[in-house]
Amino acid sequence: MILENKLNISHQVELAKAEEKISKQKAKQLYDSGDINKVEVGTFAGLSFIHAYLFEDIYDFAGKIRTVNIAKGNFRFAPLMYLQQSLTYIDTLPQGTVDEIIEKYVEMNIAHPFREGNGRATRIWLDLILKTEVKQVVDWNLVDKEDYLSAMQRSVVKDIEIKVLLKQALTNQINDRALFMKGIDISYYYEGYSEFKIEEL
Repeated sequence: MILENKLNISHQVELAKAEEKISKQKAKQLYDSGDINKVEVGTFAGLSFIHAYLFEDIYDFAGKIRTVNIAKGNFRFAPLMYLQQSLTYIDTLPQGTVDEIIEKYVEMNIAHPFREGNGRATRIWLDLILKTEVKQVVDWNLVDKEDYLSAMQRSVVKDIEIKVLLKQALTNQINDRALFMKGIDISYYYEGYSEFKIEEL
């Protein structure tokens, strides 16, 4: 099923390419313009701002809470009837330590508030919390795709694996532009998007 889009693209591969290109350009702009500093750190409002920023040129639903139930494989994300409640609860979760921040990130992943683009927006959101609260960010180059995906899958039941994985990839290079840009490329690669390098856009 092709998601309705503002580009009027009706072919899946074409849409994936356009989505990657445009939203990576927007991720670059988010950083370079300083708009990233306008994000409310650690709240759903902040995540919604990031999501809208990345995807508003492609989807009408950018930054808006999804209106359908969604699943990945045999895992169902937060049901619609509890979604708003979940997001309100996540806003109240503590974020003072690396463990608390990763726990909050796992909860937001389970909520999966948007129709599409959750992982990519939420990883930027995660790094902003880490940067603000503990003066560190994830060097996504050090996080293997398969390890990450399986740890995230299991984090629903037990978050120890994702904590170990992300903690060993933390760096204090919190204002390193190249690190941010590479992180975006890796984040997209996790989701199967690797047609464009952000620095070449």
